[in-house]
Amino acid sequence: MTYVIGAACIGTTDRSCVDVCPVDCIHEVAQMLVIDPGECIDCSLCEPACPVSAITPGEGVAPDERAFIEINAAWPDGAEAVDRLVAEYQAGS
Repeated sequence: MTYVIGAACIGTTDRSCVDVCPVDCIHEVAQMLVIDPGECIDCSLCEPACPVSAITPGEGVAPDERAFIEINAAWPDGAEAVDRLVAEYQAGS
């Protein structure tokens, strides 16, 4: 399983993780950044670069943030799909 960007990234515009990603698998949507699991090579360079500690290995995602596995995985469906899932998460929080 690849890395996942979680709730701490919502509203954060810092792109330090993007700068260190060797395969450009981190993408920006309206409210956060997401990692495309199909592009991620599990290099782990993004995790320590994140200033808000929003990035975790997929198997380490906290139970209350499991929705972010789906949110990140929605990137291939387009930014609109990701934005919808983020909005649903926020509405349920």
